[in-house]
Formats: sequence, structure tokens, C-alpha cells
Amino acid sequence: MPTLSKKRKAAMAKFDSTKSYNLAEATSIVKQVSTTKFDATVDIAVRLGVDPKKSTEMVRGTVSLPHGTGRTVKVLVLADPAKCEEAMAAGADMAGLDEYVEKIKGGWTNVDVIICTPAVMAKVGALGRVLGPRGLMPKPKDRYRYHGRGQGRERGEGR
Repeated sequence: MPTLSKKRKAAMAKFDSTKSYNLAEATSIVKQVSTTKFDATVDIAVRLGVDPKKSTEMVRGTVSLPHGTGRTVKVLVLADPAKCEEAMAAGADMAGLDEYVEKIKGGWTNVDVIICTPAVMAKVGALGRVLGPRGLMPKPKDRYRYHGRGQGRERGEGR
């Protein structure tokens, strides 16, 4: 058996490997035991008591974290001036039309989500070569068209 390092011995002394801990206790122990200088990843094994061979008992899905992933999303709304004011009030980070169209034609893509009104889709369509490969092109199928009514921030952050 290989020898244990000092940090590993100190970590092993902080918990009992034969005891089962609830989630709150386990998270506090993981935080105490961690010796890394960065945010480490934690793997959790959960026994659900289902048979994966039966199709009715398959467990699949996604989890939305209560506080997000910690990453802020930059939302750009391309619209006429009246809708831009409304979008900024709804929480968009940037809003405008002609100045952003020119910046994007020049290669600027420092945003995460672009939302546009159907009226300006003709101008935005010309940006397809720049926005398409980066996955930023607004698509009506993905609900990235802005119709007003304060939907700027919530539509952009669902991506």
C-alpha cells in the first residue's frame, strides 16, 4: 500500500469513512478537507433504487442550479430606439441597432445572446456570416426575437 502524504492524513482524520453524512454535513467536510487553491469539482453518487434495465425506471434529466453557474450573460437587443429603451428597462446589457450592426460587421462579438425585433431582422440577416458560426444569430424557433413587454433579460438567460 502506498504511503499517505501529510495533507491526505490530515484530511482522512477529519471524517469517519464508515459513517453516512447528510448533505449539509458532507458539504462542510468537503470544504474543510479541500487543499486546492481553486474551486474543485465534487462528484456525488446517489443510490436511487431503480432498475436501469427497465425503460419505465430510467432516470434522465437536467438540473438548474439555484444560483446559476456564476457566469453573467451579456444580452444585446437589436431594435429601434423606442424598443431599445424598453429593453434596457427590462434588463438588457446593451441595446441599439445601427451602431451595433456596424460593430458586428467589423468582427465584434463580445456578447453571449443577441435578441432582435422582427422589424429589424432584415438588417440582422446580413450579419449571418459573422454571427452564425458563433451561434449568436437570433432564431425565432429559439425564441430570440424581442416583441417587447419586458422580456429582454429572461429570454436571454435561458440559453
